[in-house]
Amino acid sequence: MTDQPTSAQWYDNDAGPLVRPYAMTGGRTRPGPTGVRFDLIALVTLDPGASGAEDDHALGPEHRALIDLCRIETQSVAELSAGTDLPVGVVRVLLGDLLETGRVTVSRPVPPAHLPDERILREVIEGLRAL
Repeated sequence: MTDQPTSAQWYDNDAGPLVRPYAMTGGRTRPGPTGVRFDLIALVTLDPGASGAEDDHALGPEHRALIDLCRIETQSVAELSAGTDLPVGVVRVLLGDLLETGRVTVSRPVPPAHLPDERILREVIEGLRAL
């Protein structure tokens, strides 16, 4: 049996910085005491009345990263997760914190039952084409 070369082994420094998700959320798995759920396509906007609140020392670096992304433009929960390179579950918990402190607003997606009927939309398109 031959020994594996030691250069193929990983050491702590080679793995890079690692912070467990439960450390970022304080061990929480649900956003806020109200148990708000964020859909992946829910839109998150920075609350205009909360300007300057991002300097609060109670915010962690992950909270600030979410605020910075929302400052650029409205983002979905999925986009925020990708933009911060954080798991969606962590982003939901952090957004719950920001929502409770009034730093962001969340627009819920429209349920499919409230969307216009496809038949009506087709009739509108046909009517526009007839013009």
